[in-house]
This record gives sequence, structure tokens and C-alpha cells, in this order.
Amino acid sequence: MRINTANRVRQLLCATIVVGAASSASAQSFAPAEMSAQTKKCLECHRELDHGLYQQWGESKHFGANVGCYECHGADEGDADGWMHEGTLISVLVTPKDCGRCHTKEAAEFAASHHSKGGRILGSLDNVLAEVVEGNRGMVTPAFPDGIAASAVNGCWQCHGSEVKVLANGRLDPATYPNSGIGRINPDGSEGACNACHLRHEFDVAQVRHPDTCGKCHMGPDHPQIEIYNESKHGIAFRSQIDEMNMDSSKWVVGEDYWAAPTCATCHMSATDTQPITHDIGMRISWNNRPAISIRPEVSDAKLGLPGKDVPWQVRRANMQDVCTACHEQQWVDNFYIQYDALIELYHEKFAKPGLELYKLAKPLMRPVAFGNKIDFIWFEIWHHEGRRLRHGVSMMGPDYTHWHGTYEVAKHFYVEYIPELEELAEKHLDSDDPDKRAAAQALHDKLEEVLNDENHRWYLGKMDPEEAARRKAAQEEFKDRYEK
Repeated sequence: MRINTANRVRQLLCATIVVGAASSASAQSFAPAEMSAQTKKCLECHRELDHGLYQQWGESKHFGANVGCYECHGADEGDADGWMHEGTLISVLVTPKDCGRCHTKEAAEFAASHHSKGGRILGSLDNVLAEVVEGNRGMVTPAFPDGIAASAVNGCWQCHGSEVKVLANGRLDPATYPNSGIGRINPDGSEGACNACHLRHEFDVAQVRHPDTCGKCHMGPDHPQIEIYNESKHGIAFRSQIDEMNMDSSKWVVGEDYWAAPTCATCHMSATDTQPITHDIGMRISWNNRPAISIRPEVSDAKLGLPGKDVPWQVRRANMQDVCTACHEQQWVDNFYIQYDALIELYHEKFAKPGLELYKLAKPLMRPVAFGNKIDFIWFEIWHHEGRRLRHGVSMMGPDYTHWHGTYEVAKHFYVEYIPELEELAEKHLDSDDPDKRAAAQALHDKLEEVLNDENHRWYLGKMDPEEAARRKAAQEEFKDRYEK
């Protein structure tokens, strides 16, 4: 069936709100032909009450497409968060389901991504830290009459997302809103918050492409991507040549509309000359470096029931390499991935795998309380902070985060804190009156002996292979002969 001219114009208007929408006319709403009466009524008051928001909206593509207050905030009968305001049923909360009325493709891709599942942290080990170790039940709200930890509300939930609780008359519980966490769990069943990245109410493409947008959450001791990017050549090139980045271009294809530097969006989301924009940020990632031991992304997708479970890591790597080759030749790209994979393997074999096995063997000898033992914190920081930093550092070519904030910190705490603490724990229980503890202590002792006598660690016992020691000494001497003049 041929789409008539008027409908085609409306389709194009809706598609231009977020560049790259490519859904069919039957799959999504069209932009209104003119500003709706409901939006006009909203503006009578909010033009003065919320002048900043009004001006932001006026600068947006939404304004140009006659998409206003009511088109985003209008609610339907039965909506949990709907409430009657000046004779119109509205909702303060705008969810991916709402945005998906126009941005069908983007909403579907986002729903299939790990970003949308960020709120699942609410039951994780990280949240035990925030709610129990760091927090208490001192924040009492209508939805949490027994209290909730303000440390989790103001920390974890603001990046990962809260489970929004609706009170009477569509009001939102103050422990769960305001919140623009990327994996916010919404009353309409959707997960996520588009305004985590597309800051309301302007939704400026230049802003969302800027690395600092991602840096709100992707920073700090356990995932310092923005710091790594800033120290990398990519980040240096971006800051020094930002005026050449053409950030507000409608198309923004790398190697075509800009080539001075990549941003986070360039590598993980934006278009190339062979790939469209994607809102599933996992489709170009070939290692998931979040766990203690890195896994392939299709494995983690399967655990979350995401469709990416059927997309192998080799395909995702090819997708990323397609981005890389917009600026780099193939040998450069291939060799980078050899370097990257080699460091992941080093971390796994030398520290992560033996470290995790030792931790499990130590558990029967420890206080049965999460983070109730010194070893809990030591091991957690080795993999969750330092181990992640080295893996993220190498993946984004940040050598300082790979080494001094990464492998150095892992090695220091493995040998100076973790191993001595485990040795002491085993020694303490080898003569225990409890046969189960004696057996557990012996198993831990034996594993420690096995690990430390492995070729990766025998240097620690003064048992480096003589031939290896001789090679290293000869290399040092040769280096001195060349450079000590």
C-alpha cells in the first residue's frame, strides 16, 4: 500500500527526533500535524512555571515535530502512575514504553540490552554493600515504612535505576523518584530511562554523543571508563579537536561526517558506513568484563534472557572492528585485539581463577556473613575494582589504568594481603577440634601450595626457574649496556 504524502511527512518528522529511527509507518506513531490542544493548555502555565524546561523543549526536534508535553506525559485510564491534573490525565514519569510509541526501533533495541537490566543490581552483592555494610534503614518513606538505606537510594539506584513506587493519586515515592537510572524499573512494566542519556527536555544529539554523558555512571574505582578514555589517545584527540567533531550533524557517520576522534557513542552505538545506529550497546563488545572472570557477552545475555544470546562474540567483535577500520588499517586492529586478549588471559590464569578457587575454599573457615571478613573485602577489591580496571583499561587503550591502577594493584594486593591472610586462616584451623574445619583448612593449605608453586607464582617463594632467572639477568645487563652511557 502506498503511503500518502501527508503521512510520509509525519513519518519523517517523527523519525528525525532521534536520528536513525527506521521503523515502518505501521509500527509507530506519527508526529501531529499541529500542536495538540492538550499541549497548548499545558504551556499556558508551564511556560512561566518551568521556564528552563520550556526553553529546552523549544530548542528540541520534538518542538519542530509538534511533539509536546501531552504527547510524552499523557496517561491512559488505568495507568498506575496516572493522575488528574487540571482536567487532564497525565504522568510525571516518561518511560521507554512511552518513547517507543514513536521510537519503536530504539526502544526495542534498548529493551534487549544490558543497559535496560541495570536495575537488576537491586539484589546483588553490590547492593548488600550499599544497604547493609554502608547503610541502615534510616530513610523512611510511604513506600518504605520500615526504612531504606539512603546510601543505596542516592548511590547505586541513581545509575542502575530504582524500582519506582507509585503512591496515591499517581505521586511517586521520594525514595524511588527522581531517578533516571539506566535500568529503572517502571510501573508500566518497562525497564530503563531514556533520559539517562537523552537529557530532558532538549534531547540534543551533540550532548548525547559527548563522552561526559556516559561518564555520569561509567567512572570511579570499579569501572573508570571515562577516566580511561580521557587518558587514551582517543580522548586526547577528542578534546583537542572537538570543534572538528561535527557533533550536531543529523547523520554523523564515522569516517564520513567526522574522523578527528571517536567518542563512546562512536564505538558502541553510532553509525558506520555499513552499520546503522544501535541502542543495544552490547552488540560490539566481545568480552563482558564485569564478573570476577570475564565471560563472552552471549553468555551473560543468556543469563538475562536477552535475544543477544544468539549473537556470538565473533560477530560482535567484527561489528567493533568495522568501527575501528574507519580510522585504522586492519593489521593495527588485529594486533590490538591480540594484545587485549592476551592480557585478559594473563589476568584469568594468574590471578582470577586461582583467586576465586582459594576464596571458595576459605569460605568454610570464615564468618558466614557477607563482608564480615577482611578477606571478603580484599578479594572483592582485587576482582571488582582492580581487576575490572585493568580489563577496562586494556580494552580502551589506557595504559596507566591497565598497569598502575590495574595489574600492579591486583598483584600487590594478591601477594601482600590476600595470600598472607589465606595462609593465616589455614594455619589457624589446621589443628581445630572441628574435623570439618580441619579438613577445610587442609584443603586450603594444599591449594595455596599448589598455586604458589605454579610457574606464575613460584618467584614469590624464591623458586624462579634458574634458566628464566638467567635470561632475565642477561636482558637487564644488555639493556644497561645500551643505555647507561
